[in-house]
Amino acid sequence: MGKFTEFKLMLKSMPKGVHEFEYHLGKQFFVNMENTDIRNADLTVKLTVNHKNDFYELDFAVSGTVTLLCDRCLDDLVFPIETSYHVAVKYGESYDDSSDELLVIPESDNYLNVAYMLFDTVMLAIPIKHVHPLGKCNRAMSALLKKHRSRGGDGDSELEDELIEEMEDMDGESPSSETATDPRWDALKNFNENNN
Repeated sequence: MGKFTEFKLMLKSMPKGVHEFEYHLGKQFFVNMENTDIRNADLTVKLTVNHKNDFYELDFAVSGTVTLLCDRCLDDLVFPIETSYHVAVKYGESYDDSSDELLVIPESDNYLNVAYMLFDTVMLAIPIKHVHPLGKCNRAMSALLKKHRSRGGDGDSELEDELIEEMEDMDGESPSSETATDPRWDALKNFNENNN
């Protein structure tokens, strides 16, 4: 049994009229999609399919929450999702998804798997920047961020000295100011100098 078998709509055998389906999208759905941004999910999808003469109207309504990583404090961020998507599907000679409103699938396909439509609908409802509302971030991490931001305006050399000290503490030795070069590159540099 495939990862997304439950999301197959058997279009060819579906009688004319309105049909309703319900799906639950949890963490495993996004793991199967190989998505690492969504750490957890509790989403309900209601799909209404209206089979008319030669096409199918699909209306998706997605609601629930997803858990993301806050870009500012790196704590979990529970983000509400409330979105919908409408697409018409019809059979044709070959697959064509060039339009946002119409999907053409080949006559040879007996079913339509809507898993990727659901995934895209959820991902488009999530903003690019994932941050807690002001004042809701992890206080310790916010204090560290504020401390480092305030130091940034004092001058680059002071900041560099602090970074070198932190690197010494981590590595146990000072980073060398003269980095060793690869002898092959030195030979190429000499070759270039001799030709000029």
